[in-house]
Amino acid sequence: MTAVRNIQVKLDIPEEHHPVVDATFDEFRRVTEPVIDYGWNDNPDDIITSKNRLNDATYHDIREDSPLTGGHVQSARNLAATALSNCKDLLEDGKNTSKPEFKGTVVTYNSNTITYNDDHCTLSTVDGRIRAEYVFPHGDEGTPFEAYWNEDEWEKREATLHKRDGEYYLHVAVEHVEDTDSSDEKTENGVVLGVDLNVDGYLAVTSTGAFLGNADELNHKRDEYERRRGHLQQTGTRSAHLTLQSIGDRFAEWSRHRLHDVSNGIVREARENGCTHIAFERLKYIWTRISNASKFQQWAFREIQRQVEYKAEEYGIEVDTVAPQYTSQRCSHGKCGFTHEDNRDGDEFECLKCAKELHADYNAARNVAWRLVQNWLTSGSGRATSQLALKSGTVNANGRFRPAALSS
Repeated sequence: MTAVRNIQVKLDIPEEHHPVVDATFDEFRRVTEPVIDYGWNDNPDDIITSKNRLNDATYHDIREDSPLTGGHVQSARNLAATALSNCKDLLEDGKNTSKPEFKGTVVTYNSNTITYNDDHCTLSTVDGRIRAEYVFPHGDEGTPFEAYWNEDEWEKREATLHKRDGEYYLHVAVEHVEDTDSSDEKTENGVVLGVDLNVDGYLAVTSTGAFLGNADELNHKRDEYERRRGHLQQTGTRSAHLTLQSIGDRFAEWSRHRLHDVSNGIVREARENGCTHIAFERLKYIWTRISNASKFQQWAFREIQRQVEYKAEEYGIEVDTVAPQYTSQRCSHGKCGFTHEDNRDGDEFECLKCAKELHADYNAARNVAWRLVQNWLTSGSGRATSQLALKSGTVNANGRFRPAALSS
């Protein structure tokens, strides 16, 4: 069995190389466009997702036109193919989506475009290779670095380079081939933090009882921005256009700041409760349950999950998703599990069978965690003692409770 862990390491890139690295971000994003254009079609049956077909149709033209290496062109093609495949799935499920567009600062690296050394790596760019020193955390005890970075049995593989707040970070996948009969208990078992995301009330609620963010405030600010945007668009002057750009930038910055607070809180809950995994409802299907969710709310959900994924990687915590069906209707108390739509009434949850009363979103978060544990058991992953992280301890898949004082 192959085990994969993701580790984030900060890079110290000499300032004189920043322009060429930033140009590499731009060029990597640009070369995805012809691949997307070739593969996209409004009819999902005609969307091309085959990497071989996309490569045959676009590779040579892109290589002739781009300063990127062939390895980077292939990585960009793979990224585009994945995006096309995701859109095809959404359209086939009757969901609304549009042609993929990449806007972030990310470059994918493989064995042809990155070389790992003890204290630094070399990265391929649009203008040759550059050297980047690793910036290790002070005191790596209890961090992914201690467990995986310098261990010979863990091999550094693919990586993605990111830029956040002017700093560069490398997210490295480390891989280890394990003996299936002697897998480490920590790998085989896990403690799951469940997260329920909401379009109103609290933006996120965890299975440990943390209530994070204010979805109503986020929606109110969005409505205010939309009203003002509509007024400025009707005005139509250059001054109104500049004002529109300014308030749009301010709203985007304010929104991301609020979402960062939520994602930080989720990762903090996972760390403080010794969780190995964070579980969300799968966004591909969640829109059926909240069909009235705006595109902004859908973006907010995706952004929270994206932020949690890269922040959790730093601590060796994995993020997974589960099908959302009945998480709001099922009783999460002990071994009950009674499922009925009348169990929930707004923010209140009272089981019609066992009479247990819980906050409805907290109950849903517990069910999200429970579902991931059940998925492990039914898939034969071997996590026989996996647990759900609750606010007063842990519960295993059979409903057996263990107080927090005994769970450490």
